[in-house]
Amino acid sequence: MARILITGVSGLLGINLAHETMNEHDIIGVDRSKLVNPPFKILKMDLLESDAVDSILDDAQPEWLINCAALANLDACEADPDLARRLNTDLPAQMAKACKARGVSFVHISTDAVFDGKKDGFYTEDDLPNPLGVYSKTKLDGERAVLSENSNNIVARVNFYGWSLGGRRSLAEFFFYNLSDNKSISGFTDVVFCPMLVNDTARILVKMLEKKLSGLYHLVGRDAMSKYQFGVEVAREFSLKESEISPKSILSSGLAAPRAHNLCLSIHKLSTDLGESLPQFSTGLDEFYTQYQDGYPQKIRSYQQ
Repeated sequence: MARILITGVSGLLGINLAHETMNEHDIIGVDRSKLVNPPFKILKMDLLESDAVDSILDDAQPEWLINCAALANLDACEADPDLARRLNTDLPAQMAKACKARGVSFVHISTDAVFDGKKDGFYTEDDLPNPLGVYSKTKLDGERAVLSENSNNIVARVNFYGWSLGGRRSLAEFFFYNLSDNKSISGFTDVVFCPMLVNDTARILVKMLEKKLSGLYHLVGRDAMSKYQFGVEVAREFSLKESEISPKSILSSGLAAPRAHNLCLSIHKLSTDLGESLPQFSTGLDEFYTQYQDGYPQKIRSYQQ
């Protein structure tokens, strides 16, 4: 059993990571104010406060730190680039330095959005990033700071979906809840990505730590699809009306932050180093459906005030 400190524990990855690991490991989550009586320990702390990182590490004394904290809303990053830099670049750099000083294994969560999407095919870890907006630029700078501080750290570029505290944090929830309310929605046909169920992401992160991997990895799904096709797959899984999803180009979306058209990442390096295949999309979607049937969304929502 390892003691794992999870920052950003109220986020989509954080809350599911805590749930996936709390029965086999000693979990301590860092949260400012959202969670109430979750089934794992909580440290109440604003990570942007002076000396917050040193304080939480000294209080928790973890063996592993998994940093899920970020400003992940692309348009919010465009609106407040200073806050984006503090959360996405400066904070992980501080964590990497503090973890190195204490001998704590550190995992930093990054994004598939560091690429400009102009490549045909799948991006590997050796491909040169070219971020398009504030979010992706600050996340890339965070990656580089973390690995520069300690090459034994893990940086995982991810793209995941699942059930969140508020029900609005993942693309799967967007399609599910709108279609359940008989609302017509659209999906982008010209943005292709590799979605993974967040619970699979969580389980694999722990395996990476257990195997003492280090460096940069792509941790996404095996199967590439457009966001429109993803919505159709969610609709079919839940027997909802896929006809209510209209195909749309992201060029006509009116979104403030630029988005890449190709977010497909190769997982060959990770699969090879783990010595196993990563889960298929259909397997993750089946689990997402089973979680709904078992009341999992309601369970995690009960932990927020």
